[in-house]
Amino acid sequence: FADLVLETWDLQCERNGREHRTAEMGCQQLVVRRGQPFTITLHFSGREYEEGVDKLAFNVETGPCPIETSGTRSHFAVTDFPDESGWSAVVQQQDGGSLSISLCSPPSARVGRYSLTLETSTGYQGTSCHIGDFVLLFNAWHPEDTVFLRDEDERCEYVLSQEGLIYQGARDYITSTPWNFGQFEDDILSICLKLLDTNPKFLRDQNRDCSRRNDPVYIGRVVSAMVNCNDEDRGVLAGRWDNHYEDGMSPMAWIGSVDILKRWKKFGCQPVKYGQCWVFAAVACTVMRCLGIPSRVVTNYNSAHDTNGNLVIDRFLNEMGEEDRRSKDMIWNFHCWVESWMARPDLAPGYDGWQALDPTPQEKSEGVFCCGPAPVKAIKEGDLQLKYDIPFVFAEVNADVVYWVVQRDGSQKKSTHSSVVGKNISTKSVGRDSREDITHTYKYPEGSEKEREVFAKAELEKRSLREEDEGLHLKIKLSEGANNGCDFDVFAVINNATDAERVCRLMLCARTASYNGTVGPQCGMKDLLNVTLAPWEEKSVPLRVLYEKYGESLTQDNLIKVVALLTEYQTGDVVVAIRDVYIQNPEIKIRILGEPMQKRKLVAEISLVNPLAAPLNNCVFVVEGAGLTNGQQIKELEEPVEPQAEAKFRLDFVPHQAGLHKLMVDFESDKLTGVKGYRNVIIAPQPK
Repeated sequence: FADLVLETWDLQCERNGREHRTAEMGCQQLVVRRGQPFTITLHFSGREYEEGVDKLAFNVETGPCPIETSGTRSHFAVTDFPDESGWSAVVQQQDGGSLSISLCSPPSARVGRYSLTLETSTGYQGTSCHIGDFVLLFNAWHPEDTVFLRDEDERCEYVLSQEGLIYQGARDYITSTPWNFGQFEDDILSICLKLLDTNPKFLRDQNRDCSRRNDPVYIGRVVSAMVNCNDEDRGVLAGRWDNHYEDGMSPMAWIGSVDILKRWKKFGCQPVKYGQCWVFAAVACTVMRCLGIPSRVVTNYNSAHDTNGNLVIDRFLNEMGEEDRRSKDMIWNFHCWVESWMARPDLAPGYDGWQALDPTPQEKSEGVFCCGPAPVKAIKEGDLQLKYDIPFVFAEVNADVVYWVVQRDGSQKKSTHSSVVGKNISTKSVGRDSREDITHTYKYPEGSEKEREVFAKAELEKRSLREEDEGLHLKIKLSEGANNGCDFDVFAVINNATDAERVCRLMLCARTASYNGTVGPQCGMKDLLNVTLAPWEEKSVPLRVLYEKYGESLTQDNLIKVVALLTEYQTGDVVVAIRDVYIQNPEIKIRILGEPMQKRKLVAEISLVNPLAAPLNNCVFVVEGAGLTNGQQIKELEEPVEPQAEAKFRLDFVPHQAGLHKLMVDFESDKLTGVKGYRNVIIAPQPK
């Protein structure tokens, strides 16, 4: 027989991409999911392939030093039936000189970039030919993959959706901000693979690192550490919380991960400035979704950072309601992390499912700034000894806050009220732009028998948080929303739930604040030395907060912390109430002109009214949307925008993908920053 000569071949990137739900990563490269067959076509010249005479085999290799024992190299012959345990190749059909072969990896294969080589032999003669590279991803559609997710709608949201909403604001005023995850955008896959190859574990022992890339627990831990740069590990983002962001981008200005990941690569894997918790979480979510692991960003309101692990956060206030910076323990207005869906074969049964991963650098875990994966189930059950970092996340959602008022003579009075952390844990709903409350997945109902059992198991005291019905009660209320540029009222509502008259001092103080709990200058206060309450009387005391007072020191988090302190003269008892008021930015209006169709020009009309009493200078609109705009579109306005005037521009764009997409807008200026808006656009497919 003459030699079998391979003339051309086709990796069928487009067809395989469609079948493996990776088509949006482009048809220039072959991207497939593990455990699922993909087809390639070989064309031989001179003569056809003859079974029994010709032997065909493939070699797949990943990583810098592929070896079979590490699972980073595999050699397998073309056979009649697929091999269940390893890689396999089966002839599908033969048509003249062309041969279709179905290749399949095991559902436990290492993910990453592979090279594919074909070996042909007839008798004793053999040749080998490198026919290309492909990328192998995790497969949430395969029942034997450790990231298998049963529900198709959930797979679409948590693996395939390139945009989402992240919850921010305050517990009493939850806001959502749009985010472009963009995991299928150009170059993002290769950047995510580069991130794996830049991680210190890879640099220390490349072979061992690559051999562990079949395990989503390992990948999650690596990604959690690599998204921050606190370990001098060439991580993606530098964190900063002090409101000085001039030498980089303010964390509030980002609207997507694509820009951040591209900057990281472009500048030689130097950390991008700057991130805060939702930015770290969103970038980690992009990387995990890109690699095929179902993931979502979650927000915990009133999130505790308990540095000494005793689950009690002590806050000290002076008689003016000012915080005394004695405690390292903090309460963040909100804190975001990622949940990724995976099995935990490394633990006892019962801990599969959502795992918390927190890439924001807070505490070291095994010597590195990363956190998780911590099974959400273990957090709920109080199984603190399991891997990884469960006590830290448990405290974030369960710690108690005790307020101590420090008198002039240095003595301390404990407030009768203790506020609770871990409220309204939120994530975007599947397939809808609404909020899903997932608090119940992290903890049992407060005060329930199950909650007591969990705390007993965790060997922690749960102080009873029932407010006594009797005594003095204090709440802070808001009449309506507070808008940026406007004055607004807050009310201290005092209730005397006793049979006796009470005489009190009421201190009300408002300060601008950052979401991590730090406060700025005071922007409104009232000190009433003589508030008399008849038995069972309720009084409402207003405090007007003026824009001219808060405007200058309002941080980009748009928060004002109001503290009320009620001291009863007769007993010396102190009651504290605290409320975070979210200052609303103006709405960005987005109108779509034209018929939304794939590869046809569309116009977006984007506008915003300046609500402030002063002109806005250096106004910039940034627009992006996966599948809609080609990367980021930036529009700088030449003129200042006068008070109550409209900042507005028109953007032409040509959507390149059909389906539902979000057009996202960020607005920046000297006095109004991080204003976000989005519009859902349904793009009709191009007529065939």
